[in-house]
Amino acid sequence: MTVDGFRWQISELGDGPPVVLCHGFPGLGYSYRHQMRALAASGYRAIAPDMPGYGGTDVPRDIDDYTNERVSDALIDLLDALGHEQAVFVGHDFGAPVAWTVALRHRARVSGLVLLAVPYAPDRFPLRPSELYASMARKHFLHIHYFQEPGVADRELDADPRGFLQRLFYALSGAYRYLDIWQHPSEGNGYLDVLPDAPPLPWSWLTEAEFDHYVEVFTRTGFTGGLNWYRAYDANWERSGSLAGAHIEVPTLFVAGAHDPVIVMSGAQALDRMRDTVPDLRGLHLVEGAGHFVQQERPDEVNELLLRFVAGGTDADSARAVR
Repeated sequence: MTVDGFRWQISELGDGPPVVLCHGFPGLGYSYRHQMRALAASGYRAIAPDMPGYGGTDVPRDIDDYTNERVSDALIDLLDALGHEQAVFVGHDFGAPVAWTVALRHRARVSGLVLLAVPYAPDRFPLRPSELYASMARKHFLHIHYFQEPGVADRELDADPRGFLQRLFYALSGAYRYLDIWQHPSEGNGYLDVLPDAPPLPWSWLTEAEFDHYVEVFTRTGFTGGLNWYRAYDANWERSGSLAGAHIEVPTLFVAGAHDPVIVMSGAQALDRMRDTVPDLRGLHLVEGAGHFVQQERPDEVNELLLRFVAGGTDADSARAVR
């Protein structure tokens, strides 16, 4: 589908109130396959685009086109083209800040917000992100810093898509402690040098056929489009000053794996901050045993929470574990 000259690759299933599903790195609209089936079966229209830079969607050259502001506006244009006034927006990983930016910039267009893995973070870094990450990388390997220089990580990952994807999916899952890679120094190491070896497929949450789909797509497209989202950190920082400290005013659900390194790094204070800045927070759930890819690792639990939320349900206990 082409909207204002920009080509989107969209997976759709079902008919009814729309739910727009935004993925992160290294994902695709396909990363929501389990949720799409559940939503469609319950009377919703599941819309899962490949985000800008991924899969069959266009790969912008301008880094500004990967900022949360630009992508959120593009998603509203897409919603217009699909003929909907409002939608529930779901975001995982990089898709989470895009989804909450839609809620902040286009409040009337968002009937609900679901954040997966990444808690709402309204506070502005005191330093440019690239400066902060460079400082951290002097202590240990930090992929966010390694990804900043155009061409470096691109060449490494494009040379071995299968090896990279298998090792990263495993490293970020609930089966591994991702922060163990911080034992490695930055100097002389690429990402594949520090990621752990992965067990053979299939896994409990990923079949060989599902994994092969990711490999086929990223072998064809390369990783530059996805890496550009990391390279937009400074541009996001420059553009987001007016949103610092803003409260999200739409009904919101948060779900993450209890072993997600994002949760481990951000700590309880990030969840408390979200309670303070999201007045209509209708659920805050940490799924036991799951890591970063919670909607794939534990689809049944996530689907149950998602369907209850889109149907207008609330949660009396907004900070509970799902076992």
